[in-house]
Amino acid sequence: MARALELAERALGLSSPNPAVGAVLVKDGRIVGEGWTQPPGQAHAEIVALEQAGEAAAGATMYVTLEPCCHFGRTPPCTDALIRARVRAVHMAIIDPNPLVAGGGRRQLDKAGIRTVLGEYEREAQRLNEGYFKFITRGLPFVAAKWAMTLDGKIATRTGSSFWVTGEAARARVARLRALSDAILVGVGTVLADDPQLTVRPESFPPPLRQQVEAVARRQPLRVVLDSQARTPPTARLVSGELPGQTLVLVTERAPAGRRAALEATAAEVLVVPDLDGRVHPSVALRLLAERRGVTSVLVEAGGTLVATLLEARLVDKVYAFLAPKLVGGAAAPTPVEGTGCPEMGQAVSLRDVTTERLGDDVLVAGYLPAAPDDGPDGLAVASHTAPKATGA
Repeated sequence: MARALELAERALGLSSPNPAVGAVLVKDGRIVGEGWTQPPGQAHAEIVALEQAGEAAAGATMYVTLEPCCHFGRTPPCTDALIRARVRAVHMAIIDPNPLVAGGGRRQLDKAGIRTVLGEYEREAQRLNEGYFKFITRGLPFVAAKWAMTLDGKIATRTGSSFWVTGEAARARVARLRALSDAILVGVGTVLADDPQLTVRPESFPPPLRQQVEAVARRQPLRVVLDSQARTPPTARLVSGELPGQTLVLVTERAPAGRRAALEATAAEVLVVPDLDGRVHPSVALRLLAERRGVTSVLVEAGGTLVATLLEARLVDKVYAFLAPKLVGGAAAPTPVEGTGCPEMGQAVSLRDVTTERLGDDVLVAGYLPAAPDDGPDGLAVASHTAPKATGA
């Protein structure tokens, strides 16, 4: 199963909105077939492994990181293929929460006389597909907020200078996070201040960092700008059409018609969404990304105001904080989380399952936020919501 998890990682960033799955077929103590989920519309991990094994699949044991699908989508059920191949047993790490599967795959295999085993490396399998699991069960993407800050908690100087807070190793790690995410989310303030590209650019790194980024840079994430008043300049790189991938700008009805028309004339797609206190409604925006675009994971690279808004709405699932051993100072220098903040230290949000990683001279601290309720505190989550479903690639 450990090998199957390694294979599943190769599908991250490629298989969405379907889960990233790895499968290994073992017979007489040796691996006879293995595979991972191909892009949507192509073979699932189990099928790749079966095709590689050929006749050797008969009597073999499969180790797979997620319950095999048992329904027709864009591809036939994997359970049917396993039964036809006459595998002896299937070890699955975790049940697929998709209502189209949800234990049905295991039951079908059991009924066909194939022994099933559940629960090996379950926690690791859950973490690997945390975006897919939230997408399926709550109709929202998994949201990770990322920032780079100095030792005294600044993301830029008082004049707005922010290139570069961290070194190349940390920036390569950010590129990897981007490549494994379905979408990158920023506010218009970041666009105005930095004119960012928000792309995965392996060529911008020296070897061997370039190789690390190239290993996952197989497609560009969707770039999403929250811009209630349509202030994104038509000359911004994000909307120029000169970058790989696509840009989506979310505005509100309050956006002036002229500025909105100017944006619509660029290479970006512009959508009007509901507002909350005059700004793009964050939970509705995330729901839209899941339902209309099949986005299962979002990396937030915004300034302190938007990050604070998302945290206060309990829409952030994980934090990646890159810490550089630098001191900037200045009361006016921006910090990664603005807003009103907690009045008492006892009310501070404590991360769980915290990890640390050394990246050159920098340190990455990552951790999960406490679980949020199904609906945001504003009560404006889409009332008629039906959880989107991955349809079997």
